[in-house]
Amino acid sequence: QLQFVESGGGLVEPGGSLRLSCSVSGITLDWYAVGWFRQAPGNEHEGVACLSYADHNADGAAHYADSVKGRFTISRDSAKNRIYLQLVHLQPEDTATYYCSVDPEGTRCRPLGAWGQGTQVTVSP
Repeated sequence: QLQFVESGGGLVEPGGSLRLSCSVSGITLDWYAVGWFRQAPGNEHEGVACLSYADHNADGAAHYADSVKGRFTISRDSAKNRIYLQLVHLQPEDTATYYCSVDPEGTRCRPLGAWGQGTQVTVSP
């Protein structure tokens, strides 16, 4: 059974940094695209970052929402079955619950509706 356990969120001041981690069970990350979404109160899930899968267990291209380009970095550790999101230069508008995801299509990250409990990121002075 596919399960996600996200961690690493917290309360930081504007300009601060966090590293989010997601432990995935029920599948191996090989062949999957991996991604992060976020959801602010009253909003839909918003795609933040997506890392596609390439041949020979290598990562493909990474894509980011315009609002986070240059500040967020997605990565994976297939041996540990983990997905990471490094967040720097955080801004109050980054406040949301962050969720990781996988997509069997391999080259894109769709909101397939399988969510973990998420990890809360709050950016406030």
